[in-house]
Amino acid sequence: MGKYKLTWKDLTIKDFKIYLFSLFKAFIPKKKIKTLDELENFIQTKSAWVTQVTLYNYLKTRMGTRYVLHFDNDEFMSSVNLAKWNIYSVALQDLTFFIFSYLKVHFNFKDIHKGKEIINKILDDEISNNMPLEIIDECRKNFNERLDLVNWESYYKDIPFNPSALSLYKWAPIADELKTLDRKIVLNSMILKWDVIKKEFEELISL
Repeated sequence: MGKYKLTWKDLTIKDFKIYLFSLFKAFIPKKKIKTLDELENFIQTKSAWVTQVTLYNYLKTRMGTRYVLHFDNDEFMSSVNLAKWNIYSVALQDLTFFIFSYLKVHFNFKDIHKGKEIINKILDDEISNNMPLEIIDECRKNFNERLDLVNWESYYKDIPFNPSALSLYKWAPIADELKTLDRKIVLNSMILKWDVIKKEFEELISL
């Protein structure tokens, strides 16, 4: 973050482009995933999409017509940016573990540690997009800790996206007393978005 000041215009250009593009993606032919570079792109873009759609939809739902007015508030903007990056960092991990667990079970893919290379490349790329270095470092640390514990045979079918759903609930800049009332709705909203991504991945990876 540092000296970089977020404005409504910044969010429209940098964050909502994936959100808005998603409105038209149904009309775009989908290309099969055949390389690790294509897999990396899928993980990066889909994690960003899920993060943005769920976070911004939740903010709009809770704030109603006041939503846009809050984007003139520097403190609120900083909170939104912090939430976005923290949620995204967990989303990246969840999707990476899901994909490599799925590939191991259904395609007997043995080089599952390629996931670590992919997530490190994505995080390196995000430095130029102003992802805070402390969040990048924490993401690498958490990924390594989870990597040591993950059960590759079952992860993909055992609530694989629960951590990122809980991250949305934790980081969304909404008053705690209101957030508590929304817990089930917030968690389900992200799980439903991930269900879309799971289905899309299964279609793009099929022979």
